[in-house]
Formats: sequence, structure tokens, C-alpha cells
Amino acid sequence: MATILSLKGVTKSYRSKTGAVSHVLDGIDLDVEEGEFIAILGFSGAGKTTLISAVAGLIEPDNGTIELRGKAIDGPDKDRGLVFQSYSLFPWLTVEKNVALAVDSVHKDRSKEDRAALVRQKVQLVGLGHAMDRKPAQLSGGMRQRVAVARALAMEPEILLLDEPLSALDALTRAKLQDEIERIRKEEKRTIILVTNDVDEALLLADRVAVLTPAPAARIGKIFTVDVPRPRDREAVNDDVHFQALRKQIVGYLGILNEEGSSVGESSVALPEVTPLDLAAAPSVELPAAYLAAGKSAVERRYLEFFKLHKVYPTPNGPLTVVEDFNLLMDKGEFISLIGHSGCGKSTVLTMAAGLNAISKGGIILDNREIDVAGPDKAVVFQAPSLMPWLTARQNVALGVERVYPHASKAERRDIVDYYLDRVGLGDAKDKMAAEMSNGMRQRVGIARAFALSPRLLLLDEPFGMLDSLTRWDLQDVLVETWNRTKVTAIMVTHDVDEAILLADRVVMMTNGPNATIGKILKVDLPRPRDRKELLEHPKFYQYRQEVLHFLAEYDHGPTAKAA
Repeated sequence: MATILSLKGVTKSYRSKTGAVSHVLDGIDLDVEEGEFIAILGFSGAGKTTLISAVAGLIEPDNGTIELRGKAIDGPDKDRGLVFQSYSLFPWLTVEKNVALAVDSVHKDRSKEDRAALVRQKVQLVGLGHAMDRKPAQLSGGMRQRVAVARALAMEPEILLLDEPLSALDALTRAKLQDEIERIRKEEKRTIILVTNDVDEALLLADRVAVLTPAPAARIGKIFTVDVPRPRDREAVNDDVHFQALRKQIVGYLGILNEEGSSVGESSVALPEVTPLDLAAAPSVELPAAYLAAGKSAVERRYLEFFKLHKVYPTPNGPLTVVEDFNLLMDKGEFISLIGHSGCGKSTVLTMAAGLNAISKGGIILDNREIDVAGPDKAVVFQAPSLMPWLTARQNVALGVERVYPHASKAERRDIVDYYLDRVGLGDAKDKMAAEMSNGMRQRVGIARAFALSPRLLLLDEPFGMLDSLTRWDLQDVLVETWNRTKVTAIMVTHDVDEAILLADRVVMMTNGPNATIGKILKVDLPRPRDRKELLEHPKFYQYRQEVLHFLAEYDHGPTAKAA
């Protein structure tokens, strides 16, 4: 095949208002063959968007050349169609008219009938033929992103550029659009460059994977050839020994890059020997009779119990049961991962356990007390960091510490705050305002605050869902390392199969909603403490991964998929 795109020595820097120079790209060399699918894999801030924008002609490199069919590119053109992470659609126009805007602009030499036929063909190609007359407000996030893909394809570009188009979507929608992109690759035979931070996405779709080194001054560190036969089924390839070996190579290389920038911290401060005030203590209350009856079973360790848990919401069409008959026993110090497709009630279960969401039926018992109110004995870390932006990292953590350790001295409380901020790698940023922090740093503060409360129960609601792979892996290491020291009873909601297995003693899989419940429980019999590298070497890892992937595939098409 002939080379269609060639990048040689491409560099790009930016100068801030203060005059400081930020080197983003440092000598990018890459040749792309006609009809090839290239995935550019890298961490946040590594310059992936800068690189794809340079290829699109939206920015000009400082040095080096970018040539399309041997000719230097000069600004944006119809030969390169670009799809961004956030879909930019006109909300007052229908799907058809959003795509027609691009067609009418690019293909002025064609007849009105030909342009209309082109619009219909590309909209149907992305599976939206039934939604031609809908406006963006009537579409899901995944459907809106399909419109953006259709619009780019309607330009009939020689190269399709995809800048993390799926990263803001939930796991199920992301998987469906990955399948859509693969179908487009097969039918359209176009050259495609995909920017992503998802290893599995790159391996499922690409012919080659180019890995960018982390910022600053990113370059292409390694290029991996994906010689796994097509079509690639995400469940089937998990059992492919060659796929496992290639995945291990890429993850291992990313792990090396991660270690070079890792910030899991030691602490020079000793953790004071003080016990938190039991703010959850209350006059003795009579436990439900059903719970007492169940307590006569042979199970001895019942630190946390979900007993016939239901959640029902009123709607204009009548009651909607979101969670139904959720039953789970947990030992003290156990770590549970809760996984399932979007809308299956994972976060609903978590918020009920936190005392933030009223229980419709059944009950939750923690340490022989029924949960009916929120409190610091149940620490929660949400997906979006919930900090006071006008306070420093230390002050944000201190808010909770002062409440649960009022009997400790001021110095002891300060040591508790500093100890956990050190542990999460914020030793040099304790006095930095939350408003000045990145999302990853804010989430570290949230984790430090949660552990500093010495809670009975730690609840994590997709705490790394908004973060890139590097930050995600780093904070997984922070969480594992800190949990190893505290052994707090924990439940974590996640969409990430590897994350679920890395962290948990058991993976609890939920069926699709409504009427969601526990579909399967997987015991993860892997030694602790766990290390990501060693995990990939363990013979049981891909067996566990396959069990979870198979369950998710069963429920891939809605609540009745399994029955069908």
C-alpha cells in the first residue's frame, strides 16, 4: 500500500501569558498507509489533540512537515474529516439538516438530489436512518456522536480523524459505537486515525497502535502492530493467546511510562493513635424482625448486609422499580466491585448504602445498625470531586477530620490530614486551592478525605470515570496502597473490568434496569497486595476477565437480552 500521510519531525510549543514555554510535541515521525487504521494511544496532556489538530490543519506546527500524498497540508480541507470528543451540533436543526450543512458546503458542484442522497446514505451508515427528523435534544449522547461521524463521512474525506470521540460515553454505548466504527472501516475502506486512551479500544479497531510518551515534549515512544485477525469480537479475543500477549506488551509499556510519572507518596508524618468519635452512635433501636430471623443462619461474619433491597421511584406512568430484591452479605474488611451497564442501579444501591437515598423496601445493616441517615461513618467518593473550591487541599480534608476527631489535639488532627494527603501524592500541594487543581488532584483530595474519616464503610462511585488512563492507573495504585493499610470495608461502582478485578475480593454483576438485581457474583482469588504487572501474568486473570465480559455481553442489548 502507498503512504497517504507522512509526518516528519513535527514539533509544537505554546507560550503562556507569563512568557513560559510549554513544549507539547517534540519531533513526531509517522507514516500512515492508505486504508490503514492507526490508533494514537496516550495519556491526558500528552499532545494527542494537538497532534490530530495539526493533521487536520487547524493548527500549524512550529517545525517539521505534514504531507498528504506527498503535498504539504495547508489548513483544513475536505480531504480530512474530523470528529471531536464533544459533538458540535446545531440544536435547532434535525439530524438530516446537521449533516446537510457539511454536504452543501463541501459538495457545491453536485445536484440537490445527489447531495440529499449522500446525506441519507451516511446517516443510514451510522444506524440513524430512523432518526433523520429528530433534533439533538431528542438524541442520546451516543446518537449525537453518530451524527458527528455521519457529518464527517459525508464530506467523503480521504482520512477520517477521530479525536477521542467515545471517551465521554458509558461503556455500553462506547462498545456499540466501536462496533459502528469497525463497520464503517470495513464498508468505507477509509484511512482512519483514532486518538484514544483506551488500550482495548485501540486493539479492537486498529492495524497499528502508536503510543505517545507523557507530557511534556511528547514523542512516539513505540508502535505496535495489531496482527490479530479480523473480525475481532471483544469477548472472543480475550481468550486469544496472541491478543493477551500483545495487550500485555502495550499495558506493560504504558506501565513503565506511568511509573516514570507516578506520584504515590510516602509520608514523613506518623498517623496518630486516635479513634474517631462514633457520630453514628444512637439510642438502641429495634432491628427489623426479618433481619433478626435471617441472623439465625450459619453465617457468622455479617458486617454489612443488603437485605431484600428495593428502590421505587414515582413517575407520571406509575411506580418504577429501579432496584429489586438486592441481597448481599459482606465481611468486615472486604472490598466489593459493583459492575454493570449504565442504568442498572449501581449508583442507586451505593447512595442507599450511604444514607443519601431513601430505601423503598428491605434494609441495609452496617455493624449491627440499620442505615437510615448519612454520616461520616460512611465515606463517599463521587465521580465528580466534591470539594470546597475556595479552600485548600488541607482545609478540605480538615473539615471532616475536625468533626470526627474533636477529642484529638490540634496537632494530632493536623497529622491525620497531612498523613493521608502525603499518601495520595499531594505532599507538595497541601496548601493549593481546590479551584487551582486538576480533576486528578481534586480526586486525590477526595480519597484522602474519605480515608481520613476512618469510616466503617468506604463507598466509591466511579471515582476515576472522568480521568485519563495515566491518572486512573495512578489513583488505582493510590487506592490499593491506602486500602492495604486500612482494610476498610469498601464498595466501588465501576465500568472498568480490569479495575474491578484489580481491586476486589468479589465482583458483583448487576442485571440491566429497570428491576435490576444481582445477576452473578465472582470471587477473585488473587493474592494481595496486588500489582498490575503481576496481575497480567497470573493464569486466572483472563479467566476472571472472560467471566465478567461474558456476563456484560449477555446483557448487551437491554433487560430482556438474557431471556431471549
